[in-house]
Amino acid sequence: MNAITTSKVRPGDPGLAAKLKRNTQGEVRFAPADRGRYATDASIYQVEPIGVLVPRTMEDVEAAVALCREEGVPVLPRGGGTSQCGQTVNRALVIDCTKHLRNVLSVDTAAGVAKVQPGIALGALNDALKQDKLFFPVDPSTWARCTIGGMAGNNSCGSKSIRYGLMADNVLAIDALLPSGTRFTFGEVADNLGADIPAEVAALIQSLRGIGAREAEEIAARFPRQLRRVGGYNIEALTPAARAEGRGNLARLLVGSEGTLAFSQSLDLKLWPIKPRKVLGICQFPTFRAAMAASQHLVTLNPEAVELVDRTMIDLGRSIPIYRATIDAIVRGEPDSLLIVEFHGHDDTALLRDLDRLEEMMGDLGYPDAVVRVTDSAFQAQVASVREAGLNIMMSMKGDGKPVSFIEDTAVDLPDLADYTERLNEVFERHGTKGTWYAHASVGCLHVRPVLNMKQGEDVAKMRVIAEECFALVREYKGSHSGEHGDGIVRSEFHESMFGARIVRAFEAVKDAFDPTGLLNPGRVVRAPRMDDRTLFRYPPGYAADPGVKPALDWSAWPGPQGGFLGAVEMCNNNGTCRKFDADVMCPSFRATRDEQHLTRGRANTLRLALTGQLGPDALAGDEVAEAMSLCVSCKACKRECPTGVDMAKMKIEAQHARAQRHGIKLKDRIIAGLPRWAPWAAKVPALANLRESLPGLAALGEKLLGISARRPLPRFRGDAFRDAEAHRDGVGQEVLLFADTFNRYYEPENLRDAVTVLGAAGFRVRPAVAADGKPLCCGRTYLAAGMVDRARAEARRTLEALSASDAPVIGLEPSCLTTLRDEFISLLPGEAAERLAARAHLATEFLAKQKVALPLQDIGTAQAHIHGHCHQKSFGAFAPAVQTLRKIPGLEVKPIASSCCGMAGAFGYDARNIEVSHAMAELSLLPAIRATAAEDAIVADGTSCRHQIRDLSGREAVHSIRLLARAVTGAPRA
Repeated sequence: MNAITTSKVRPGDPGLAAKLKRNTQGEVRFAPADRGRYATDASIYQVEPIGVLVPRTMEDVEAAVALCREEGVPVLPRGGGTSQCGQTVNRALVIDCTKHLRNVLSVDTAAGVAKVQPGIALGALNDALKQDKLFFPVDPSTWARCTIGGMAGNNSCGSKSIRYGLMADNVLAIDALLPSGTRFTFGEVADNLGADIPAEVAALIQSLRGIGAREAEEIAARFPRQLRRVGGYNIEALTPAARAEGRGNLARLLVGSEGTLAFSQSLDLKLWPIKPRKVLGICQFPTFRAAMAASQHLVTLNPEAVELVDRTMIDLGRSIPIYRATIDAIVRGEPDSLLIVEFHGHDDTALLRDLDRLEEMMGDLGYPDAVVRVTDSAFQAQVASVREAGLNIMMSMKGDGKPVSFIEDTAVDLPDLADYTERLNEVFERHGTKGTWYAHASVGCLHVRPVLNMKQGEDVAKMRVIAEECFALVREYKGSHSGEHGDGIVRSEFHESMFGARIVRAFEAVKDAFDPTGLLNPGRVVRAPRMDDRTLFRYPPGYAADPGVKPALDWSAWPGPQGGFLGAVEMCNNNGTCRKFDADVMCPSFRATRDEQHLTRGRANTLRLALTGQLGPDALAGDEVAEAMSLCVSCKACKRECPTGVDMAKMKIEAQHARAQRHGIKLKDRIIAGLPRWAPWAAKVPALANLRESLPGLAALGEKLLGISARRPLPRFRGDAFRDAEAHRDGVGQEVLLFADTFNRYYEPENLRDAVTVLGAAGFRVRPAVAADGKPLCCGRTYLAAGMVDRARAEARRTLEALSASDAPVIGLEPSCLTTLRDEFISLLPGEAAERLAARAHLATEFLAKQKVALPLQDIGTAQAHIHGHCHQKSFGAFAPAVQTLRKIPGLEVKPIASSCCGMAGAFGYDARNIEVSHAMAELSLLPAIRATAAEDAIVADGTSCRHQIRDLSGREAVHSIRLLARAVTGAPRA
């Protein structure tokens, strides 16, 4: 049985790729970097696939499976690639359904059933169901990016399983493609099967029922009686007792099978009515054991969820800017552990009574005044974001030692939880490590990760010993060794010690009945490799940094070779937070393309492979890295929104620099990079500088010669450019230095003039930020975008010297320029001088909000202003202050636009190669929001590129926020 154990087809095989291109309409990706990006998931493993297919239709899937069956090539169905056990990596053809096969096919609101394709993300599904006041309740922390197909494969659970159960309890039917090519809908099947069932399927079902009948007693004796048992196949559904009790739905067998039995083509899901109201009680405990002992009592209050946050997560969360304020708000004193208790319902009064009962119970347990109430929905969402980021917060530890997932989701009964966790902590201590704990206290399934270094053989040996001792404890407590994240590579080999040999032989019989040749995801669930086979690791023996890589920027905050550059790249743990599609910024190019290549995770994997020689020599400067970076708009969102702080904008500078060193710099890039130097001359002859926009044919010629899109008008140089002498305004207050950036100085000088007016009206003494050589200051950003790090460093040094002559706050208008002073300067010129400048560099509206000045503002005759945040403004926490400052204008309602990157991103949107993606980014949320505004409303955008994108694609004029403030200060009517 299982003839396809090792395929004769090698990774990247051009013959297979050619056949897939002929037989499918899908995207065939067999290049080394493509394979490398799909070689990892969120586990410790890396297995290079044979190739990748991104199907457009289910017919593509059927054709690919048929071709692989003929060629003897294994097939691996893959969703969001967030699995932590290695079940979504294999030496196989990876079929990625997330780009195209992500639709809701139907919703029966009366029956409460939705039919969906496997590639739809849970978050997208629930967004679509909101209009019907329904939702799908299985809610893993990766809900924003995990797919329904992947959730079914894993038998996912989530925080509310105490209320709604697991995927197996909520999947009603699966339309599946069998390895033979036959399609059948697995669901409720009559005992007599029925005449309409194909003979092959009827024989399969009879065989499965035979296994269930034969092993019924053994299943009853060996399967742990835990809600959170997801290890092995759900063969209990095959037993006569299950069928007699209505628990014999055959979809349960496919759920949790990790793509080893069939390929899900669509899934019928059980929907639940939304409970619109929610309250949280954050319970504070002095010790971890106290929290564990309390869990069994708190669940008697009938909550929706009880989630653990331990001391390690509290401390790490505080070190991450995006979570710091939330952590501080929910922590009272110095607790060792928190339990977040959720109550959902329809009536606020009843929910508040639930919190009263929670406080009373905590008092009875000896912890009076230990509950922080959270009733505000916006703050509840912030708390949820911290809880959901638990894994990534834990993985934000810098260095080679990381919390490792291999015993992560064992589950025991609640009365045993305190003793079990205490004994497991003793195991960790005995082996010289410690564990991080968080998540589902309500069901005795805590995510625990010992801190180990998977690059060291000694720690790999520890991992195995810890796993064996842990699972022995689990057996002693009659618990489940796999309570949420499945089997994959890391746990499949332990099934025999957990369930016994007879049950494992039954698992193998099920696999063979479905898939006699081993076509689908071989070596997972059954006949698995050893979990500590280092040849399958992301960091295998011999893994090392390429000594030829010499970073141009400072990476010393991360330990390791290449000046810490590789260590910074390795902070990406592949959990895929960057695949989200909600209102934050990250990751705009992925949102537009849905390609793994154009994702922060995909780029980080590409860089890791390049930096360790896995893509060949000098790969950092090579084409595959350049292609992966080509659509990165350097929005810096990952620096803030990635819980492990992967700074892809900074990493792109290194890649651009390496490529420039090896291949030189194109004329177009040199021209754009040198803009701050030649702009003063262009402003002296604006008619000549703007000639492209006046003479037909010049734009087309520019596209042909330089690659600047003819479909874009260029910004117009102004003859009345802002002069440093204008940045003088006396006042009675503190002195501030106005940093006049190139873009506002030469394209929109009225913005700088208005800044002088507003800062002066606020009482500040305004002075120009000037260089000793008399030339305009420059942040060097245009040079960085071209990879010209040495030129950027020279500009940074000149600017730093000029601005260090005073301790006055430095005020700027252009987010990309101002944040360069706060960010890249520290990497270009590490030291106290750059850090001091970063601390006193502010955007104008941010500065005004922090100073809490009383501006003399008047009504400007505009009722509403819709404000779009520049990516860097959001990434450095400066957008909320801008909104706050504008809201001080009398009579003005300020509405933030929920949008990601506008798509212009400096020169990115002017490049002819990027024009379609640039438009697509704008169309994701920004342009629809602007089209929905009234013509008389103001549109505000502080980024120069944002304002141009809005004007070019919507026809609306957007203004800098400083202009509205200046009108309010002067009492000028709307222009």
